[in-house]
Amino acid sequence: MNMITIPQEVYDRLVADSEMLADLAAYDAAKAEAGEGMPLEVFSRIIDGENPIRVIREWRGLSQAELARRADLHRVQLHDIETGKSRGSVDTLKAIAVALDVALDDVV
Repeated sequence: MNMITIPQEVYDRLVADSEMLADLAAYDAAKAEAGEGMPLEVFSRIIDGENPIRVIREWRGLSQAELARRADLHRVQLHDIETGKSRGSVDTLKAIAVALDVALDDVV
């Protein structure tokens, strides 16, 4: 085995570069796997407590009636879920998520 001696600063820079490359690879893999991301404004509204279904629906440019049609729901049922009057069954929330083209976790 051959040994090489390098200055500490060069070694430190190589370690930092290696860590940066690993971070970039992880970011690229997560981005490729995750699909479309939400804009910060949408995410912020949800974090601030707004109903995620309403926020995502508005981001997608859909009316309640159109989303209800796509999810095969009655518009009043969707309204009740968006306003918190109803929680919606798992099947209903799945249908809404599919209609909005997001993961189920994004609407609950």
